[in-house]
Parts: sequence; C-alpha cells; structure tokens
Amino acid sequence: MKPLKLRNLIIGNGIPKICVPIVASSKKELQKELAQYKNRADIDLIEWRGDFLPEAGNLEFMTELAKLIRHTLPDFPLLFTFRTKKEGGEQDITFSDYKKLNLTLAQSNLVDMIDLELFCTSNTEELTAFVNQLHHTGVKIVFSNHDFSKTPEESIILSRLAAMEELGADIAKIALMPQTATDVVTLLSATVKAESSLNIPVVTMSMGKLGIISRISGGTFGSAITFGSLTKSSAPGQLQVDKLKDFLVTLS
Repeated sequence: MKPLKLRNLIIGNGIPKICVPIVASSKKELQKELAQYKNRADIDLIEWRGDFLPEAGNLEFMTELAKLIRHTLPDFPLLFTFRTKKEGGEQDITFSDYKKLNLTLAQSNLVDMIDLELFCTSNTEELTAFVNQLHHTGVKIVFSNHDFSKTPEESIILSRLAAMEELGADIAKIALMPQTATDVVTLLSATVKAESSLNIPVVTMSMGKLGIISRISGGTFGSAITFGSLTKSSAPGQLQVDKLKDFLVTLS
C-alpha cells in the first residue's frame, strides 16, 4: 500500500489519521463550528458534509462556504462529501447535480479531496469520465460505500474496495452496520486483506455501538483513517475526538 500525501499529512503511515466532520446546516452554524476547530492538535483532517446544507444546490453559495472553511482552517486537508440519502446522507440528488456540485468544488482549488460514492451511478463509463475530470483539477478521490443496515460477506467487501481502486480511487472507504460481533470480525478481516492487496490506503469502519472497536483498533488491521466528532457526529458510533485520540495513542 502506497501512502498518500495531502498538504503536510501522510495518510497510510503511522497511526490512523483522525478525520472530523463539519455538519453545519447554515452559514451561521458553520461559522460557530469552525471556531471550535482552530488549533486542535488532535484533528488531522476535516470532512465537510455538504448534504447537511439545504442550499447545497446553490453552487455560488457552496463555493463561498468553501472559501470560509479554507480561510479559517488553512492548514487542514479538506475532504468534501455530499452523502446521498440512499447511503445515509441528508438529501437526495440527481447524478447530474451531484457531478456539478463536486466538480465546482474541485475546480475551486479550495478542497483537497472529493468523496465519490461507488454506486452514485450504474454507468461505469460515465463514472470513469467523471473521475478523470476530477483528477484533472488536482483533487484526490475517496471512493466510498455505506450500508446502514447490514455487513455483507467478506468477499463482497473486498470486491467493492478493489473496484474502487480500479475506478481510480486515491483512497478506498467502506462503512458497514454490524448485526453481530461476527460482522465486526468480518469487516476487520477484510481490512487486513485489502490493506495488503491494494496499492492505495484503505479506510474501513463498523458502525454503531457494536462497531466502536473498529474505530479504535482499525489501524491494527490496516485502516488508514478513523472518524471522530467534535460537535455533532455524522454517523452512528463516532467517538469524541479527544477520547479517540487517547485510544489511538494507547494502541500505537
């Protein structure tokens, strides 16, 4: 697995990097959140969840907010994510609008990474063309897949992560909901195998209370990033960032 460098951060070396989401639903709320992120040594990168904003379809407004985030937090690598409702997000969106939003922010040079859902379209040729457009702007791509109801068998997890790399991912991410402790083991076993077989960093997590152990110990199995919360969480099972940092340091 080849580490990925973003600004001054190297993903895939050392302990898992801590990513903290911004889940503000308005500009005013965003400004309040950003004030809490400054000078935090326990945060490595920021994920901006655009789907929490009702005005996400307003490209000028979203670019304005991206400028605000970058001005306030100039040194943090910034991942932009519009999580669709079918994968646990806040809004539905057409693929055409999904492309316009992500491409606009990629072209702004204000974000470092774009999250793309593996199943955002069934048209592989169209998806490949979009990946090429995004990469042409210089951003990195996190391909992702989320299942909030179940954990599929290990072979399916591995095939999805491999498909992400084949499509041009710079990072492959999967988050699954466990129903049993065995599901958590399945996710961690797949993580070990994916980390050794893929050439890009892998990010995996088992969600909910049952899956918290994967957020703490994922690095032991090869996961390069873990997600914690500072204000509001963006997915079930996220720990507060200060507690998460303590756990990671203890296990390192």
